[in-house]
Amino acid sequence: MTAPSTTMSEPMLILRNRWCNNDPDDSGDNPVEARIQAFADVIDNPVTSAQGPLYTGVDLGTAYIVTAVVDNGGNPVAGAVTRSRSSVRDGLVLDYVGALTILGEQIRGLRQQGFELHAGAAAFPPGTSGRNAETFGHVLQSANLEVELLTDEPSAAAKVLDIQDGAVVDIGGGTTGISVLEKGRVVYTADEATGGTHLDLVISGHFHVSQEEAEKMKCDPMGQREVFPIVRPVFQKMASIVRTHLSNHPVERIYLVGGTSTFPWIEQVIADECGIEVVKPKLPLLVTPLGIALSCWQKVAGIGEHTAA
Repeated sequence: MTAPSTTMSEPMLILRNRWCNNDPDDSGDNPVEARIQAFADVIDNPVTSAQGPLYTGVDLGTAYIVTAVVDNGGNPVAGAVTRSRSSVRDGLVLDYVGALTILGEQIRGLRQQGFELHAGAAAFPPGTSGRNAETFGHVLQSANLEVELLTDEPSAAAKVLDIQDGAVVDIGGGTTGISVLEKGRVVYTADEATGGTHLDLVISGHFHVSQEEAEKMKCDPMGQREVFPIVRPVFQKMASIVRTHLSNHPVERIYLVGGTSTFPWIEQVIADECGIEVVKPKLPLLVTPLGIALSCWQKVAGIGEHTAA
C-alpha cells in the first residue's frame, strides 16, 4: 500500500482542535473512547498492513461526509472526513451529484492506498423510508460499493457505544435522531429537523453575518463561550424535543453523538432540561460512521441483529 494522502479528507488535527476540549486523553481507560480514538488515528495514519475482507461505513451528513473502514475483526483501519457542502439536508440527499462526487473521491483515495473496498453500508435519520432511504444506497452503489446494509443513524452509533439500555441522540447538521434501546434492542426511533444549521441561522441573525461566517464562529473554540448564550435557547429546544420523545420511553442515560454534539456545554443543557444523565464521547462526529462500518461487518459476518431499510 502507498503512503496516505493528506488531501483526501479534512485533517483530523483540525477537527480535534475545533471540537475537543483540553481534557487529558484518558481514552486508554475507556474502551468506547479507545475505539473512537482508534478510528480518529487511522484517518491520518491508515493501517496499511490490513488483511482480509474490509467493511465500509458511510455517513452522508449535512456538514460532513465521513467514511469508516474496519477489518474482519471490527478494528478501524482507515477513514476519510470531507465537508459535504450541504449535499445532504434534513436527512435527504438534495445534491446527488455533489454527494457522489465527495464519496467517490474518498473511496478512490482509499483504494489508491491499497484498500480493497467492496462491502458497504450507509445510515439515514430515523423515519426515513422508501425512495429517500434507497437514495443513500444508490450513492454507495455509484461509488462501486456493494450495499450490504441500510440502517438508522442512532442504531449504528449504539454499536460503538456498546450499550444495552438508554437513548442515543444523534444531533447532526440538519436533523436530530433519537433511538431508544432496551436490553440491546431498538424499541423506539424518531427524527426531528433540527441541528447545527439552526445554530448557524441564530448566530447569523444575531451578529448580522453570513451563515458561512456564523458556522466558523460556532466552530471556533476561542469564540464558543461568546456564542453559547446565543445558541443556548436552541439547545434547550432540542432538549425539549428529546424530553417529549422520551416521555413514554423513560431511560436512565442519554448518549450524545453527531457533529453538533461537539459544541461545548450542550450536554449540560440537555441534562438540565431532561433531568437525565448525559454521556458525550470526546469525538462524537466519528461515532455514527464507525458504527455503520461495524454494522456492515456484523451483517456480513452474521453477528447480531440489524435494522434494514
